[in-house]
Amino acid sequence: MKSAVILFPGTNRERDMIAALKKVTDAEPAIVWHAKTALPDGLDLIVLPGGFSYGDYLRAGAISARSPIMRDVVHRAEAGVPVLGVCNGFQALCEAGLLPGVLMRNASLKFVCREVRLEIVNAQTAFTHLYRPSQVIRCPVAHHDGNYFADEATLDRLEAESRVVFRYAQGSNPNGSQRDIAGIINEAGNVLGMMPHPEDLTDPLHGSTDGLALFQSIATTAQEKAA
Repeated sequence: MKSAVILFPGTNRERDMIAALKKVTDAEPAIVWHAKTALPDGLDLIVLPGGFSYGDYLRAGAISARSPIMRDVVHRAEAGVPVLGVCNGFQALCEAGLLPGVLMRNASLKFVCREVRLEIVNAQTAFTHLYRPSQVIRCPVAHHDGNYFADEATLDRLEAESRVVFRYAQGSNPNGSQRDIAGIINEAGNVLGMMPHPEDLTDPLHGSTDGLALFQSIATTAQEKAA
């Protein structure tokens, strides 16, 4: 599987993401600086990792969504290439218009860094098909702007179209996100944004491997397409 990780000024979770991708693919992802204008050819996955791109000035992800490389990210996404945005990456995907809604300040107005319980709402996506429907996993969060907001019509459409992929479970909502939404997918099913960090639970030394199936799902989907 050929993947690329986008690096913005202020990104700080790229090493964790690279380690998770290498674990399931045995291949080094391409690291693409935000000022580049083109991604490598033949990608099976593009990742926007977490961090605080551009210091979260204006709004979290707002400036990175307008970086030169994002034109090609949007182009590839519209062509069907899978795109994963985690935390700050989720914020950037919303700001770039690839996902609906916006990530606002946490309801507590405080930075939250802890583990949550995450329900797999849709286990039939390219990113989640190795999980069980309604499975609840452990997953850490670390964000100040993770409060997902959209108008009621958009929320109803996301629910009706099974585009809510992850939900904070068992009262673990850390940010006030509407309907406990922790991750959503685009209409075509190839762009996933989520606030929790599955890349940080992919090895027994992390204390759990609950995040590993997400990356294995992506790799399996890529292999099936290549077959």
